[in-house]
Amino acid sequence: MKAKDIREKSLDELEKELGELKSELFKLRFQHATNQLENPMKLKDVKKSIARIKTVLRERELKGINV
Repeated sequence: MKAKDIREKSLDELEKELGELKSELFKLRFQHATNQLENPMKLKDVKKSIARIKTVLRERELKGINV
């Protein structure tokens, strides 16, 4: 997910997306631990998406934007 796309979303959408990504990361870690993960790079992509969302949420918090 691109940072531009993330910035266009509302606060509720970002929090929902963050929850979904965290649950997906948990599932991927579990698959990785049991050697069932086909694409280990998926872990990296999900982590980066989580970081991007958290960054945008923090930017909005500092600016005082609750949109």
